[in-house]
Amino acid sequence: MLFKKKKVIILSLGGSLIIPEDINLNYLNKFKKIVLRNTRKYKFIIVCGGGSVARKYISALKETKINEKLQSLVGISATRINARFMNYFFNLDAEQGIPHTLKLLKKYIKKRDVVFCGALEYKPNQTSDSTAAEIAKKFKTIFINLTNVDGMYNQNPSEHKNAKFIPKISWHEFYNRANRTKFRPGQHFILDQTAAKIIMNNKIPTYILGKNLGEFEKLLKNKKFKGTIIQG
Repeated sequence: MLFKKKKVIILSLGGSLIIPEDINLNYLNKFKKIVLRNTRKYKFIIVCGGGSVARKYISALKETKINEKLQSLVGISATRINARFMNYFFNLDAEQGIPHTLKLLKKYIKKRDVVFCGALEYKPNQTSDSTAAEIAKKFKTIFINLTNVDGMYNQNPSEHKNAKFIPKISWHEFYNRANRTKFRPGQHFILDQTAAKIIMNNKIPTYILGKNLGEFEKLLKNKKFKGTIIQG
């Protein structure tokens, strides 16, 4: 009997969802249930962001005039501690730890249905989003970004009440929007500029979803969902 090979899905799990200030246990318990019940069909590589932990460290270094490379490195460390926590939270192999290289990541995903990681290595002008986009490129698969807003808007919805929701946007237009501002460690834009370039150049179908995990599960089941599609 032939078994259908499981599709690998790349998730960028925003650090603001893991630890906005305190660990978001209610959200993470729901997230865990959804991921595990969908492992019959998919394998998940979940790249964790740094969240408030990263921003606090970065802000302190910035205030003391420490250079941006070191600010980025401390941000990478925060993504990795979040990934290690999520690994334990899912009760995955504590001895093996989390992968820090793409080679190790490929090895882990062959044996497991769920693998967590943070940013894999330091590269200038990147966040964990770029890591996720790079992995999606390598696996030739889709990229789902789970963040604290329910998709993309033409303005920051927390600052502008009349901000308009954008259900679909082209790779090129998204790249242009991402590059309207200069990269800063710990920045808040939905995806960083390098990630936007990777998904555009490699035509990676990308989905931006918010805190409502019901929308995430709808996407996994190929149902209509609320979020932003970056494609075409």
